[in-house]
Amino acid sequence: MLATPALTRRRRERWFYLGMSIAVIVTVFAGFAPTYYLRPYFTASPLMPLLHFHGMVFTSWVVLFVIQTTLVAAHRTDVHRRLGIAGGLIAALMVVVGVTTAVIRASQGATPPGGPPPLAFLVVPLGDMLVFATLVSAGFYFRRRPDVHKRLMMLATVSTMAAAVARLPFAFMQAGPIAFFGLTDVFVVVCVLYDLITLKRIHRATALAALLIIASQPLRLIISGTNAWLQFAAWLTHWVA
Repeated sequence: MLATPALTRRRRERWFYLGMSIAVIVTVFAGFAPTYYLRPYFTASPLMPLLHFHGMVFTSWVVLFVIQTTLVAAHRTDVHRRLGIAGGLIAALMVVVGVTTAVIRASQGATPPGGPPPLAFLVVPLGDMLVFATLVSAGFYFRRRPDVHKRLMMLATVSTMAAAVARLPFAFMQAGPIAFFGLTDVFVVVCVLYDLITLKRIHRATALAALLIIASQPLRLIISGTNAWLQFAAWLTHWVA
């Protein structure tokens, strides 16, 4: 029996999202291997409990994302829907833990190589959490619209990848936010190209999510140097110092 164009499109779609989810988890593992996943092989210094918890929560989301895309590819959407409840809880916890960790680390003076001063840099992880929360909330809202839901959840996950990308062992990462934002946006571009190839247009969910992710990046860099932001960041970190 020959496959119909609709069946071929669905198969191609499942393989695309499964492939993207695997690319995401490989990138996250590669970025955080020296400081988290394979930390004992790189350093003997212990990891502070907050960072360990942060790593567990964010890893849980990425692993669940791979499981969810695998379930859809295996036609187990019934299990996929039930696990969606766990996904909602993990997503909410990610935002809380992500914001808390970002503020505490800024108060400790932490900033990536080549990055701006801690208070200025704080806008980057907080912006990640705002974009992620916006996209994942929209994704859950449109859970009965598979074409919208899967694109929003994919790009919500991509929006959290800058921290992992920034830790990849590439020399050009020393350029700071411009480098790790730019490489993260490759995942966004791939999603856009997939729509153009398969739909002959950019799906509205992809377009809006991509615009939010990409537009937020230079906006954060602009905001980071303003007196208003620095005063706000100082106020935030003052409460945890």
